Amino acid sequence: MSTADPVGAAGDWPLGGVPQRSGLLDLLGVAAVVLDAEGRIVLWSPQAETLFGYSAQEALGQYAGRLLVHERQLDLVVRLFTEVMATGQSWAGAFPVRHKDGSTRLVEFRNVRLLDDRGDYYALGIATDEATLSKVERDVALSTRLVSQSPIGLGVLDTDLRYLAVNPALERIDGVSAREHLGRSVQEVLPFIHTEALETALRRVLETGQPLVDEYVVGRTLADPENEHAWSVSFYRLEDPGGRVLGVAGVIVDVTDRHRAAGEASRARRRLAMIADGSARIGTTLEVERTAHELAEVTVPELADVATVDILDSFLDDRRPAGTSTGTHPAVFRALAVHTAYPTEAAGAADPPGHLASYGADRLVTQCVRTGRAILVRHVDERSLARIARDPEAAAILARAGIHSYLATPLIARGEVLGALGLTRARNPVPFDEDDQTLAAELADRAAVSMDNARLYQSLRNTAVTLQRSLLPDRPPQRAGLEIATRYRPAGTTNEVGGDWFDVIPLAGDQTALVVGDVMGSGTEAATTMGRLRTATGTLADLDMPPAEVLRHVDRITAGLEQYATCVYAVHDPHHAVCRIAAAGHLPPVLIHSGRPPELLDLPTGVPLGVGGVPFEETTFELRPGDRLVLYTDGLVETRRDMIDERLDRLLSLLDRPDPSLEDTCDRLLEALRDPDDADDVALLIARARPGPPGPGAGG
Repeated sequence: MSTADPVGAAGDWPLGGVPQRSGLLDLLGVAAVVLDAEGRIVLWSPQAETLFGYSAQEALGQYAGRLLVHERQLDLVVRLFTEVMATGQSWAGAFPVRHKDGSTRLVEFRNVRLLDDRGDYYALGIATDEATLSKVERDVALSTRLVSQSPIGLGVLDTDLRYLAVNPALERIDGVSAREHLGRSVQEVLPFIHTEALETALRRVLETGQPLVDEYVVGRTLADPENEHAWSVSFYRLEDPGGRVLGVAGVIVDVTDRHRAAGEASRARRRLAMIADGSARIGTTLEVERTAHELAEVTVPELADVATVDILDSFLDDRRPAGTSTGTHPAVFRALAVHTAYPTEAAGAADPPGHLASYGADRLVTQCVRTGRAILVRHVDERSLARIARDPEAAAILARAGIHSYLATPLIARGEVLGALGLTRARNPVPFDEDDQTLAAELADRAAVSMDNARLYQSLRNTAVTLQRSLLPDRPPQRAGLEIATRYRPAGTTNEVGGDWFDVIPLAGDQTALVVGDVMGSGTEAATTMGRLRTATGTLADLDMPPAEVLRHVDRITAGLEQYATCVYAVHDPHHAVCRIAAAGHLPPVLIHSGRPPELLDLPTGVPLGVGGVPFEETTFELRPGDRLVLYTDGLVETRRDMIDERLDRLLSLLDRPDPSLEDTCDRLLEALRDPDDADDVALLIARARPGPPGPGAGG
């Protein structure tokens, strides 16, 4: 490892000028022995006493060779000593020495000649236990090899947290040479990484001795400044054998692949969560505008900072979307939704909901719907911003808002492009990528299918409503002795239109048939059946049949259509001021005698039309001038939340109040009882008796 010089530039000792003891010398136990020219011991260090076993009193003045060397090796020792003293050449090597306890120990020697101020020569012997020295040498060699060849970054910092040593792996990780590391702080070496918290943790390691293990650090280094990496770092306090704190050793492992894999797994979980969330939140209604808002809300803030949904205006007009063709003509969009993750002026650059905008072929959103492919701009520049924004002013707003990445995804359902989902990022620093594009496409596809279903539903509903209205009388005829008001309201939110009808049929003798019915089922099929039953009822009424007989014949016709319906059929005779009425499984009409509270007519309910084989019964009651008769279908009073008896009581309560006209009464009943989102249509007919023309029985 490359290391820094522990002594300052001026030669000062570190740590306030106080020399520090070396733990390594203590570990080696280096002994010093000085011999005069005759080979007698004149100086004997305490370490020599430990190494050889003789005290200073026992050793001083003795011939070193005779004291420490076996007899058979004495000649060799004398010869080596003589050469050192004669030539001044040092000698080093391992030599067996006789210990005071009689054992033989191998000792590593370094012998040099000394000269004092009087010109006399002496011999200095430096010695240490050879086994201890060999172990230290092996440890050093092993440590050096491991450190230099390790793929793991290793570094040593002093107590001021400045680099003392680094290995080649750390050089490669940091992109800084060992020489450039030395003497510098972590922040100076790694300027692209926020190291304040890391340095605080390192000081805590120095102070407490508690290691910092497997701490994650994410950022960029000079080795790869364009890409983010992740490292697992561990730091330990270094101490010498005497317990003196030397600094901190660091182990740095590049875990970028693991970090990215974990990030991918986390992103995958978030994507799945968003898809699940989108499945639950997108398409809750059969309304294009609501679905657009749901799509925008789901994508913010997890996927984008700003989301817009724009639909081709031709799609809303129920024509083939222009975006599926190519050309140079502008694409006409209607903005449906804008949603932001936080208050931002970027929202002002988007077309407001309901706004109609025409974008040229060079605009990215136009290319998106024309090609049916997503447009991904990882890094938005001035040129691409001009192709994203609606005009230069909007481009300037987006630039000020910090928009840096853009993604447009087509809304495609059943092979047709309906519009586009536009996503931008500003506060989120990560640019859009292919995974974001895939996720946006998944959400957009779900929303597009819901929107197309809503369009199809609306088309079918419009057809059913049109058919229904075409089969109903435009204005009920005003009959002798009756004032009549009618209403028809299609279902609010689902395809439930088509089954309810009313009719006012002139009969002979100034009589009038009043009919209200409800075909079970919905849509065009129910409307068609209703038209058949209305025609049949009108034809049978012309035959001057009583109400029960009319219902019997209509019952047979309905059974042949494999349908069911409810109906109430009443015939008013103005000359006798009476009504004959029969019901087929229908809710009871309301009768309001002048000056008396409303009441539900007590008449046999009967079975629905289409059951077959069950006779219908007829009831007769008075209907004098000023009296009112209210016929209605179940869509007026039935709800999923309330008991039917409670709703009928509510109807009676509302009818117990006077209105300027029957038209006002119709409007008030619908407003009070009808929920705009009700899933059933309503037919309502109110007839008020008035003085009729002179005729049979008019005088009493």
